[in-house]
Amino acid sequence: MALIKLSATQRRRLSVFFTCLVLAFLAWLVAVLSNPKPYTTKAVLEFRNTPQRRAFHSLQSDTIAITVNGTGWDAVFSRMAGGKPISVDLQTLENKSFVVLAGQKDQINSKRTPEQQIISFTPDTLYFDFSNRKVKRIPVNLVTGIKYRRQFFQSGNITLNPAYVIINGPANLIDGINSWNTDTLKMDSVDESVNTHVNLEPVKEGNLSIYPKNIQANIPVDEFTEKVLEIPVKLINNRDNDDVKIFPQKVKITFMTSLSRYADINEDLFEATADFDLWRKGGYHVLPVKISKVPDYCRIVKIEPQNIDFIIKK
Repeated sequence: MALIKLSATQRRRLSVFFTCLVLAFLAWLVAVLSNPKPYTTKAVLEFRNTPQRRAFHSLQSDTIAITVNGTGWDAVFSRMAGGKPISVDLQTLENKSFVVLAGQKDQINSKRTPEQQIISFTPDTLYFDFSNRKVKRIPVNLVTGIKYRRQFFQSGNITLNPAYVIINGPANLIDGINSWNTDTLKMDSVDESVNTHVNLEPVKEGNLSIYPKNIQANIPVDEFTEKVLEIPVKLINNRDNDDVKIFPQKVKITFMTSLSRYADINEDLFEATADFDLWRKGGYHVLPVKISKVPDYCRIVKIEPQNIDFIIKK
């Protein structure tokens, strides 16, 4: 296909033409966007002066449509910025179950610029469901996702401050809540005790509140090492008081314990048992050994032997 060859003068004229065309379009766009014209956008509701004697639950979304008396530029920038939240006064809910936004339009517009005055709301009326308000004290449940360095583990009880929080809301909702989770505390390669603030899981219901919103968590961490002890085996469920001899009478247990408690851990803190009912009712020829008592934060690694023999004397 043949190409049209333009002279330098023709190219210059064509460039001037397109430049003028773009400038004319921009001038038209500016003129159109500058003209006053109502536009509709979304706005988030913020509630204030909430009822103290009545628990409430909004029956509609917390986002409404508003028609604003502005210009095209205002509409463009409003969508880009997301708009300011609208503060709604709920004082009338003390004796009503609805709020008419049109009745608060002047109050709401007083906090907006003259060029951004609201004309109408959709919906214009907000409806609420009510129930009796209740206050309850519940324990905090720390949710953790902690990964420890090799041979480091939690070495004691976790301390939470405060260990309880206060929730306030509808009685039928509060009655079903018996504890409150924290956000997940995630940490990697932990090799020392943890002392940190943890936020509580956010409230999902608009008519429920919780105090405080964060707690202090203290998690003792220590290096663990292996220790071996010999523990006597106790025969249980010998209901007929038969003369039973067990072999061996002690088992060797290997366990992990924290270095700080290593010297204090002895055989008196453990208990090993063998259930005689396993022979009487189950026909076992050897009895498995179970470690029925273990100090806190000791981890059993192995038991030797895992089964013991027995002789019943007639």
